[in-house]
Amino acid sequence: MIKFLLWLILFILCWPLALLALVLYPLVWLLSLPFRLVGITVSAVFELLKAILTLPARMLHSLAK
Repeated sequence: MIKFLLWLILFILCWPLALLALVLYPLVWLLSLPFRLVGITVSAVFELLKAILTLPARMLHSLAK
């Protein structure tokens, strides 16, 4: 809702820029999609490495209880 209100303010102040933003927003979203997928993959790999590296400590902690 806030984005829409900001767009309306931009439309009132400078309508050509608002229309350009309206047209370019889907293109920018499509271009940024591969970078988001790479970010999700790298994050998952780091979480897997963290789980593998902390597994012995977690197992020892569970045996000590």
